[in-house]
Amino acid sequence: MSRKVKDYVVISLKGMAMGAADVVPGVSGGTIAFISGIYEELLGSISNVNLGLFKTLKKEGFKEAWKQLNGNFLLALFIGIFISIISLAKAIKYLLENEPILLWSFFFGLVLASIIYIAKQISKWNVVSIVALVLGAFLAYYITTLNPLVSESSSSLYILFAGAIAICAMILPGISGSFILVLLGAYKPVLDAVNDRDFKTILIFMVGAVIGLLSFSKVLKWLFANYKNYTLAALTGFIIGSLNKIWPWKETLTWRTNSHGIKVPFNQQSVSPFSFEGNPQLTFAIILAIIGFALILIMEKLAVKKH
Repeated sequence: MSRKVKDYVVISLKGMAMGAADVVPGVSGGTIAFISGIYEELLGSISNVNLGLFKTLKKEGFKEAWKQLNGNFLLALFIGIFISIISLAKAIKYLLENEPILLWSFFFGLVLASIIYIAKQISKWNVVSIVALVLGAFLAYYITTLNPLVSESSSSLYILFAGAIAICAMILPGISGSFILVLLGAYKPVLDAVNDRDFKTILIFMVGAVIGLLSFSKVLKWLFANYKNYTLAALTGFIIGSLNKIWPWKETLTWRTNSHGIKVPFNQQSVSPFSFEGNPQLTFAIILAIIGFALILIMEKLAVKKH
């Protein structure tokens, strides 16, 4: 595939959108990749990292191996993701702490539109597809009701494990890697490491991510190649079920004290904005949800035009 510099700039911008989504617990960078039309190329490129690639490197040199890897595409994409995560981590952290309703409203609209988009990719509905969708929805809803499994002070080995698990979620449309990190209790340590430039923790997390990415991408590529409709149906259900996680209005049932001695919400449940204690910010919340919804529709239109 012959690409010009401007094409790689566009790929980097898509990477930045993926990175922005992955910073937020509940939103998937894989969804952004799917909507922006680079998902299957991403899976294929990652799956190219195998023994055959190293044989090519040994026999034909770096240039051929880089071409086999689709290296320019991956480099442009991951540069965008990295820039986005580094630059947006502080802003996302601030919004999560100070304007959670408005932030979640925007992403609720975005994810809601993603459900429609991904469901439209299913070419044939049957009993198995519907069962896959329902099971996906129930499983995702159940996961959103779980409490974090461990405390925020995680060992290096646990950060490695968390990286491997979270990256699997990050490349799945509809499943948020950040949300998996929240469940594992590793979200805060990883976000703090990015903000504090703790390169040791970042490196350990990245090694785990590479291990998870290389192994899981092959499984996912096989599922899409052999059971695409069923896989998409399950993912659509998963996104529907996970909407509970990003519902903007929450009631805190129990609190906990974090490693800095600050009380933070531990167990929350979704409530109606009309029974929400405090200012529900309903007008702004609806506006931001509509903007998030419209953004996905615009991205879909642009992707269709390119094809």
